[in-house]
Amino acid sequence: MKISIIQPDLIWEDKSRNFEKLEYLISLSGNNPDIVILPEMFSTGFTMNPESLSESPRSETFDWMVNISEKGNFGLCGSYIVKERNYTFNRWIFVTPEKKSWYYNKHHLFKMGNEHQFYTAGSSQLIFKFRGVRIMAAVCYDLRFPVWTRNRKNYDLLINSANWPESRRDVWNTLLKARAIENQCYVAAANRIGTDGEHIKYCGDSMIINPRGKIIADAKINKECVISGDISLTELSEFRKKFPVFRDADNFTIHT
Repeated sequence: MKISIIQPDLIWEDKSRNFEKLEYLISLSGNNPDIVILPEMFSTGFTMNPESLSESPRSETFDWMVNISEKGNFGLCGSYIVKERNYTFNRWIFVTPEKKSWYYNKHHLFKMGNEHQFYTAGSSQLIFKFRGVRIMAAVCYDLRFPVWTRNRKNYDLLINSANWPESRRDVWNTLLKARAIENQCYVAAANRIGTDGEHIKYCGDSMIINPRGKIIADAKINKECVISGDISLTELSEFRKKFPVFRDADNFTIHT
């Protein structure tokens, strides 16, 4: 499976211009990717202005994603602001060329940025299968909570869509590798660059990591770009058989 990650400089709270920019960057992915990954709140930036920018579940941004997915014959994912039944979510969505979709509402809201005051936390994990690969979804701050993403031999690829600040760059790079190693899975993480409307700086560091913690593909810092890499279920299975750490894993229960 080939994965492409889009690393954009998002335009603050401007959906139409972000769609235009992302379409251009996606066109550079080439070589028929199976999955294209966008950052967190890819259409607006990480904004606490959901009153003006939220949309119903299957509206403007969803339709745009489906259209792009169909044109490119790949799965497309990332998060944006959704309002449903009077609740507002930072919702990660995955769409397919066949118009099938899955969604995950960000569970760990970033309280230091007051995200919990404007959005409702999701209560359920999302694990699904696309083109033979079992995928788990995570959004930005979820990365800091290993219990939430603990692999119980039920997924192969962890996708994280983020707006992760440059000031905590070392944390991002360290935790992405840790999640790959401890879960014996591939990790694909999309981050943005640039400065947002709150004057927070981002430098990117989008990457794809293998189950041993080795970087398969990584983006240059502070550069709009597309990176791509291949993941292999055969290699993953062989590695898990040779080094079966899951046999010694601890049992636990998640309470939400």
